[in-house]
Amino acid sequence: MTQHALLVLAHPRGNSLTAQIAHRTRDRLMSAGYTVDLLDLHAEGFDPRNGPEDEPDWADRDKPYSPEVRAHMDRIDAADVIIVVFPIWWFALPAIAKGWIDRVWNYGFAYGRSRPRLGGKRMLWLGLSSYPREHFTELGWDTVIDRQLRVGISEFCGIKDATVEFVHDSLSAGPLALTAADAALTTFLGVSVPVAPAH
Repeated sequence: MTQHALLVLAHPRGNSLTAQIAHRTRDRLMSAGYTVDLLDLHAEGFDPRNGPEDEPDWADRDKPYSPEVRAHMDRIDAADVIIVVFPIWWFALPAIAKGWIDRVWNYGFAYGRSRPRLGGKRMLWLGLSSYPREHFTELGWDTVIDRQLRVGISEFCGIKDATVEFVHDSLSAGPLALTAADAALTTFLGVSVPVAPAH
């Protein structure tokens, strides 16, 4: 049975290293037999602001959310694998990715039910950091971000098979950044994935 991946890109520039890694990840997934839905949050004009129409109603877990949010929920529902590729800004997700979580991973959908509807999915968070690995881990940011994303979001929403990986030295690594992203994807999928040529 063909596996379907939702690949989320959270960077404003289409020529950024983050975007290059996301597109390369898409190509590698397709080469491995996955179907891929590339969700480019900026290119699609996703609004990260959470208004009353998408605010959780703790008294009604079946609240009907906005059409935009419902459409994103459907894309998550359809995925077997979710991969989020993002730059680490202020040691956290960029605002557009955090807003996507705030609005779409909502009460009654991603959490708040006795049987988590996202529980059977797998998830990879792939963050790009400008810090060298040694400095990043020495400061403890790998642990902080891992706990926030893997535990605070994925596991909270029932996704037990979740991983956080980092591409370090993103401002100067050059082709090594692509190699690091390739390795993270291969480890996450647990199978050898064809490596697409660098563009």
